[in-house]
Amino acid sequence: MPGPDSKHELIRTLADAEQRELIEPESRLMLEGVLRMADMTAGDVMVAAPRMDLLDIAADYDELLGAVIRTGHSRFPVYEGQRENVIGILMSKDLLKLQRAPELNLRTLLRPAVFVPESKRLNELLRDFRSNRNHLAIVIDEFGNTAGLITIEDVLEEIVGEIEDEFDDAAVTESGIYTLADGSQRVAGDTAIDAVNSAFGIALPADEFDTIGGLVAHELGHVPRRGEATEIGGLRFTVMLTRGGAVRWFRVVRVPGDERDDTG
Repeated sequence: MPGPDSKHELIRTLADAEQRELIEPESRLMLEGVLRMADMTAGDVMVAAPRMDLLDIAADYDELLGAVIRTGHSRFPVYEGQRENVIGILMSKDLLKLQRAPELNLRTLLRPAVFVPESKRLNELLRDFRSNRNHLAIVIDEFGNTAGLITIEDVLEEIVGEIEDEFDDAAVTESGIYTLADGSQRVAGDTAIDAVNSAFGIALPADEFDTIGGLVAHELGHVPRRGEATEIGGLRFTVMLTRGGAVRWFRVVRVPGDERDDTG
């Protein structure tokens, strides 16, 4: 019996194998993620330059430590003068060396920055990440300007993150809101605030921001990270999945009246 002769047919064969219970749904989704990843580039999943968290080589220790604690990243691009001028990568753990020996020059702690074009294929980038210890790369556009950054986590999320996207059907695409089995709601980050108000019977402000992702980011004061949660208008928004520096999906539940944060 001839096998599939195209990627589309292979994906369809995987779906058939799942229906016949030859493979688990999670396995099928991850395999599809691997196949799709081969067609994607660094530019497709990078964190865009304006959303990058960078450190200034001229900042003092307290500023650096504050940025590390606030963002929770393990690696940071470090710039000198202008944000475009990335001169290296600082590992958060290396800040401990500065604490123990303040006389150290921050420059000596920097690791070389890796630069990749927007057109770099994700499967090639994953291979590069696995072969070296620097799991963050600066993405540059065709003119050599900084377009964004990408980490090994961003690449791997294209595989395991597809599990989070199993509800990406026509109904979800149209409304951006999907009811999960536990009664909570799954809400796309780009869902219009008016749609959220209508679905939950609330009155979130829609004058400054068009999408729920924009409103939540404003309330938090930074780009939300996976697992982060905040309460607004009697709802608790928990970040399920982020892509390219923006929230792809929230899990939303109503907050009981006696648990509500008065600031929400």
